[in-house]
Parts: sequence; C-alpha cells; structure tokens
Amino acid sequence: MAETAHTTVGIGGAAESTDMVLNIGPQHPATHGVLRLRLTLDGERISRAEPVVGYMHRGVEKLFEARDYRQIIVLANRHDWLSAFSNELGVVLAVERMLGMEVPERAVWLRTLLAELNRVLNHLMFLGSYPLELGGITPIFYSFTERESLQQVMEEVSGGRMHYMFNRVGGLKEDLPAGWTGRARQAVAAVRTRLAQLDDLVLGNEVFLARTTGVGVLSPELACAYGVSGPIARARGVDFDLRRDEPYLAYGELRDVLRVATREAGDCRARMEVLFEQTANALDLADACLDRLAELPPGPVNQRLPKVLKAPEGATYAWTENPLGVNGYYLVSKGEKTPYRLKLRTASYNNISVLGELLPGTLVADMVAILGSFFFIVGDIDK
Repeated sequence: MAETAHTTVGIGGAAESTDMVLNIGPQHPATHGVLRLRLTLDGERISRAEPVVGYMHRGVEKLFEARDYRQIIVLANRHDWLSAFSNELGVVLAVERMLGMEVPERAVWLRTLLAELNRVLNHLMFLGSYPLELGGITPIFYSFTERESLQQVMEEVSGGRMHYMFNRVGGLKEDLPAGWTGRARQAVAAVRTRLAQLDDLVLGNEVFLARTTGVGVLSPELACAYGVSGPIARARGVDFDLRRDEPYLAYGELRDVLRVATREAGDCRARMEVLFEQTANALDLADACLDRLAELPPGPVNQRLPKVLKAPEGATYAWTENPLGVNGYYLVSKGEKTPYRLKLRTASYNNISVLGELLPGTLVADMVAILGSFFFIVGDIDK
C-alpha cells in the first residue's frame, strides 16, 4: 500500500515529479514468513529500497543461553526450515570442536550424505516456487513430486519431514534402517532422471528468460561488501564454497566429485542456473557417499556422552556451507552445561540486506523477479 507521496515544486510553482512511498508487505511470496520492503518510487522506477525485517524474531540466541547442549539442537534446526539438517549440523560441529571430540567415521559419511539430500530438498523448493512467482505454475508440480521422493527417505531415517532432529553431539541419533541405502539410491536416481525435464521446463521457457535475463545484476564488490554467499554470490563469479575451500565432514575426500557452480552474469537467470547445477552435483555427492558407506564395516554412529554435558571454557566458531549460503555459530562457553553465548550467522540475513543497494534503479515489475531469485527463508533472516 502507498504510505505517502512527495511532490517537488519547480520554478514558477509547477510540479516537477512525484515520489511515492510504497510498502511491499509485510508479507512473503509463499506466505510462510513476513518480509517488508519499503520502496520509494519515481513513477515505475525504484529510487530507494529498505528491507524491513524482524516480524518473526523469536529471540533464539537468548533462548540458546537457557538450554543445555542437547536441547539447543531443536532450536537451531528451525531458523531455515528448508535446511533443518544443515542447521543442526553447524551447532553440533561447534560443540564437538569445543569438546575436542572425534566422531565415528560412519557418522561422518552419513552426515555428509544427509546434508546433501537436504540441499537437494531445499533447492527443489525454489526451483519450483520461483517460476510460480513469475506466472509459471507447472514447474512446482514437477519439483514437489521429486521432493516427495527424497522426503520419504529422510522421514524414514529420522522420523521428521522438516525438523529432523537427527544430529547429536558426537554423531547421529541412531543407525540406518535395514535396506535404507537401497531406497535412498532409488530416490536419488529418480530425481536425477527428472531434473533435466524441470530444467527444460524452466530455462527453456521464453517468458521466464525474458523476465530474468539481465535483471537484478549484482556486482562482485557489492556481494563481498554485504557478505552475500551461496548460489547468489556464485552466480556473480564469487567462487567460494566452504565444502571445497575449508573442508569439513567428508568433503575433503570428495574433491573429485564436488563441483562448485559459478556464473559471471550475476542476474536472476544466472542465480537459477547455479541452483540447477548445484542440485545435480548434490545428487552426485549423495551417490558417492552411498558408495563409501557400502564399503565401510558396521560400526557406531555416535559417542557415549556423560549424563551432564559441559563444554570447557573458551570460544569457537563453526561455519558450514548451507544450501542458501554460509551458516555460522559463534559459541562462547564458561564451562557450564549451557552456552554462555551462541551467536548465529545466517545466510539469508546478509543476502537480503544487499537489496537496499540492488533494487534502486530497477522497475517495480522487475522487483518481483529479483526478490524471488534471492532464495531466502524469512526465519533465517529474523532468527
């Protein structure tokens, strides 16, 4: 809705131009979160943009201080509800680093596998929902069919469809159900077979290409200044991926399989192309993890922990390459069973912050295409 209009009066009292302040929101294209954009318009062109966040703020960083190291996992996995497994992973890696704890090899490979399956689930949501925001309804039916194939195996192994709660300090909750790896292979193969169809349906569509090519171009300097990461940064040539550049879990042994997708255009189309390429590579990584698990002998997937778990006094920072970008946890301990401080660095917050610089000069009609191509989760912004 329009808030107010400002008229500039020129020589002789004639009105030269009128600027309108327009609120986009507070809302979200898929209505599962709340984001507000306060735009100042000069006709159909945006002259100023201010992302207004905080409508979903839950104070999770303060809640971390009142929960022990087992309980904080359930809070950590919810800020990006499409990347719950990856969210859990970051916080348990931070606690394990504080404890100097070694995780069983089987758990390391299982974590890597499940993180990549979670990455595919995240990307398929945006591969289907972004065209929906530009008027294309068909892709979301394709992407949700593929998501369901993977959701079934993730639900079978963890018991949850969104908030898996499968990570534990020292490993994982439990070992795999009998025959699960075979069903996971089938799901990965099914998604890979039909991903090309979804690619043709979206990137082969003339209307989609017209709405996204050359629109919302992000410069590398702006991306680095705002800490933009993930597919959005790599679509503008910022070749940075923690899985390759600072390997964790089993990614150091998967260098031959891991491919970091990049583009130079930096527009909405490039961001979508990177997302497609990352999804295909995540499926390859999942297959490689399944191959490695088949070679491993049976063994434990977690460490035995004391009844009361206390981290030694000190501080550490653990960051991971989440589906939407860099996710980090800064953990400070005073030697108690609860964190003294746990600061959360989310990908979506930094990615959305750059909109204030990117949107001015663009048309209102292009704003929808740009906003949708930033692949954000509002809970990941507001924490």
